[in-house]
Amino acid sequence: MKKFIFFIAAILAVTPVAAIAQNSKDQNPNYKKASYSEMDIVDTAVSAKVFNTLVAAVKAAGLVDTLKSDGPFTVFAPTDEAFAKLPKGTVESLLKPENKNKLISILTYHVVPGKVMASDVVKLKKAKTAEGSYVKIKVMDGKVMVGNANVVKTDIGTSNGVIHVIDTVLLPPMEKDIVDTAVSANIFNTLVAAVKAAGLADTLKGEGPFTVLAPTDEAFAKLPKGTVENLLKPENKAMLVKILKYHVISGNVKAADVVKLKSAKTVEGQSVKIKVNGGAVMIDKANVVKTDIVASNGVIHVIDSVLMPR
Repeated sequence: MKKFIFFIAAILAVTPVAAIAQNSKDQNPNYKKASYSEMDIVDTAVSAKVFNTLVAAVKAAGLVDTLKSDGPFTVFAPTDEAFAKLPKGTVESLLKPENKNKLISILTYHVVPGKVMASDVVKLKKAKTAEGSYVKIKVMDGKVMVGNANVVKTDIGTSNGVIHVIDTVLLPPMEKDIVDTAVSANIFNTLVAAVKAAGLADTLKGEGPFTVLAPTDEAFAKLPKGTVENLLKPENKAMLVKILKYHVISGNVKAADVVKLKSAKTVEGQSVKIKVNGGAVMIDKANVVKTDIVASNGVIHVIDSVLMPR
């Protein structure tokens, strides 16, 4: 299964650590010739010795293997000093297993897919991160800010991307619950309408956690003509509730766990069948096309067909 990729890590390449530390203090984002390493992002971060907190966070978030993959990734990497600026106890709290989803959200907000060099960054006003939200970019008097962080060193190359060092930890916009996440995606309009018609919006905005197998608008369009319209009628509410609950699993079941299962019990009461073949995953007769969309109260996996309970 293609894992919904969440990225982040940090760096320092072949430049000696002492020189790197000095560069991160001078607040000078002038675009000097890049340094390069044959090591991947994770290994260069470990060898740098100035990104210990970031490395610990990457490990706690389970992102090490992802960040050792091909990429390329563009990482806005906070130093240990940047993490130390957070309110007391914040880092310790984020590293707890129960806060893993929030940690992943924060880390992936520091990563832009692709290799974006400094000369390209300064041409942008914003960039879409791997977390899904946009981070603002501002250039003033030769200095660059990403969000509320100063870029203090740029164009540090690794074998699988480029790193720009920042002096402040970036925090993504307030996390959205499953319903709001679905609304903002703008590809689940039919599903959202069905959830509201079934009176399940408040439930799916609750604490959860929930794992939602979410059919896209195209998935609903594959149903026989008139099916959706009939299901949205008040007299068919019970059937609509039954169908929607068949798309929800209690708990936070990430993609890495799904592929280990042959079935999963839904909140409707019946179980969906899970089949993995050559890296592709099917749930009943639906293909999983995207995974691990993290919400504040659970996770969404996108499917290309509507599931029908027996």
